[in-house]
Amino acid sequence: MPALQLDVPWLEFDLGGDFQVLSWAINRPGLVTARRILWREVRNADLPETLDVEGWLQGALAARGALDAVTFLTSRDIRHHHVATAQSGDGRATAIATVGLSNAERIGHRQDRTGHDWGTINIALRLDPGHGAGLTHAALLEALSIAAAARTAAVMEAGLDLPAGRATGTGTDCIAVAAPPGDISYAGMHTELGEAAGRAVHSAVAQGAEEWMRQYRPAVSP
Repeated sequence: MPALQLDVPWLEFDLGGDFQVLSWAINRPGLVTARRILWREVRNADLPETLDVEGWLQGALAARGALDAVTFLTSRDIRHHHVATAQSGDGRATAIATVGLSNAERIGHRQDRTGHDWGTINIALRLDPGHGAGLTHAALLEALSIAAAARTAAVMEAGLDLPAGRATGTGTDCIAVAAPPGDISYAGMHTELGEAAGRAVHSAVAQGAEEWMRQYRPAVSP
């Protein structure tokens, strides 16, 4: 069974077994087999421009015995993570999100973020189709697109306006989708699993965005 462990500055999501995981995370990106997803909290001061960030993270993961983990970096206080689950028919989804919007962007535009703190949205999504079933690589890609759409909808609903329009995400967002391998070919919005995935991610990101807006919006200028 999946389990979540907070060990500041780390957050560990134990998937409960070996899953196929698709992401563009800084450690073990692409399509890999993993049983856990990690977040590592950092501050700007931890990552000077001259630092080999990937090498530094490899060292930190090695010290923790966690080189096998798909791993995110976040400047969000790791204690402010949000968990949401959703069920539709046999399909079940669990989403964990950390949400910071200090480097928010409007899709199709870029702002000069020199001197700004680096916020980001990191989402781990675990999917269980039920009855021992699993997903094809194509379905896993479709589930990733559902997670991205749910993230965008939640950020837009948070109402952070930029010079180019309503924020749709940040410049450093990352998503990791985990599911058992199998023969299910589709995980879109017309499917039970896609419905559950979208609802879980939307809920987790919406909670995080609402909390961040309460904490920081007065201090943010576009």
